[in-house]
Amino acid sequence: MALFLIMGYPVDHRVSNRCHKITAKPTRSRTLFPRLGTLLFIMDRGYFNYPSPANEPVLTYAPGTKERAALKSALSELKAEQIDVPMYIGGQEVRTGNLVSMHPPHEIAHTLGHFHMGDASHVNQAIEAALEAKEAWANTSWENRANIFLRAADLIATKYRPYLNGTTMLGQSKNAFQAEIDSACEIVDFLRFNVHFLSEIYRQQPISSPGMHNRLEYRALEGFVLAVTPFNFTAIAGNLPTSAAMCGNVVVWKPANTEVYSAQMFMRIMIEAGLPEGVINLVYVDGPTLGEVCFKHPDFAGVHFTGSTGVFNQMWKTIGENIGNYRAYPRIVGETGGKDFVVAHKSADSDVVATALLRGAFEYQGQKCSAASRAYIPSNIADEVKRKLIQGVQSFKVGTVEDFGNFINAVIDERSFDKIAGYIDKAKADGQKILVGGTYDKSQGYFIQPTIIEANDPKYTTMCEEIFGPVLTIYVYDENKFEETLELIDETSPYALTGAVISQDRYAVELATNKLRNCAGNFYINDKPTGAVVGQQPFGGARASGTNDKAGSILNLYRWLSARTIKETFVPPTDYRYPFLASE
Repeated sequence: MALFLIMGYPVDHRVSNRCHKITAKPTRSRTLFPRLGTLLFIMDRGYFNYPSPANEPVLTYAPGTKERAALKSALSELKAEQIDVPMYIGGQEVRTGNLVSMHPPHEIAHTLGHFHMGDASHVNQAIEAALEAKEAWANTSWENRANIFLRAADLIATKYRPYLNGTTMLGQSKNAFQAEIDSACEIVDFLRFNVHFLSEIYRQQPISSPGMHNRLEYRALEGFVLAVTPFNFTAIAGNLPTSAAMCGNVVVWKPANTEVYSAQMFMRIMIEAGLPEGVINLVYVDGPTLGEVCFKHPDFAGVHFTGSTGVFNQMWKTIGENIGNYRAYPRIVGETGGKDFVVAHKSADSDVVATALLRGAFEYQGQKCSAASRAYIPSNIADEVKRKLIQGVQSFKVGTVEDFGNFINAVIDERSFDKIAGYIDKAKADGQKILVGGTYDKSQGYFIQPTIIEANDPKYTTMCEEIFGPVLTIYVYDENKFEETLELIDETSPYALTGAVISQDRYAVELATNKLRNCAGNFYINDKPTGAVVGQQPFGGARASGTNDKAGSILNLYRWLSARTIKETFVPPTDYRYPFLASE
């Protein structure tokens, strides 16, 4: 073992069978000295800068395009093979023999493959593997950490684009466009922008007075981070574990069972990109088992969660009950439910309102946490808006993802299908008006016809409760009671994720913006309440919608860092006496 001196710090030069590693003792400096302008961090031999990237371009998949042909080929290839999906723990593929089959929600007779279900012992193994990898990963230079994620972004944008999109389409029943903006563009943006955001954090340094030097060291958290991801966005599934890992943390990652098909593809890409063993450990276990092990472990350092409000509330409660067991206070970051609204003013253009609702409520079958679920339409344009909504829904094609002409596909699974169908049946029984849709069929896939309900009560169940499916409820209000309707919106739902106002009256826009200030973490003016883009509209809500830590921004990354202030005095004092103590 040879000893080197780099930037004034002694380091060990260790040779393993995989690569050369230089591990700083203490952690190598990433200091930005004062007044260095655009120069960023001091690494071994230079300053490294990761400027703000451009958003990944969205491909069209129009007839005759290369991307359309490549995606169709990938879909055929994926469907032709039944894959065997292991867990990934400490760099090893782990198989249990407890197989769970994977089926396209739109074609339940077809089998995509099977994944190996784990138990508590595998969660413990994942934690042990993560903690074993922690020191080497946390001490890896920033440029070598960053370049793993940048390489993964490039692999997704090129070589694996049709395959990550294809697994998302087949496993989660997304059409080509919805898969493209999610499992290609958004995850690429998360990876690239987070590298930039973290570089900006590292450059933030305190001032230094004469005779001393101050610096901030942004450490990883002590212990492991748990990432729990939902079915509806492959990009979320990729971002939750990688954003924490990028900061030097080690991660145990549990995706939803209905997301495993695309999650395993993402994990394979990360491994190809050079992610070291044990940094992210992918396990398939049930939620209670995961919580029982992780939330009692003394090295539990935080949870990065997207899912239901009820599950997140239970997590928070369990963490609180175990707070005395932990080495440090865990970071709790969650994006949960929503009951997202669109309110139209009497000045609104009916075409704009109808389009915002048709897209905002029904893209990806309403299975976006940001989907428009309740709408408030003024009486003066209500008939025209309803007519256009009915025409729009009746023009939708519904079916499998392989037919690119289908705008609507299946909901995720039978449990979701039954829940959504129950809301539709109850609305019928309660005398609410079904403007269009209202039917469903699960004989071949979990298909629910896009449904619009006109409620006779602004507090009716489907105006208040999260449904997470292709169901929009509208309420027609007196066109002259816009301000009262804004107050109604504020008090109707416990959630505060997304919302939109549509108006050609600027005073009305300003009134809504102010009145609804706490109703939505993402607020849209003259647009649908969905489609946040990384780097442009940081995403997250408050109230019962989560901790509002804004994925897709610099804010989220702060949660996965623990800052240490270091002050060095160049010529230390040698006498305790201050000048004021001297006699006259």
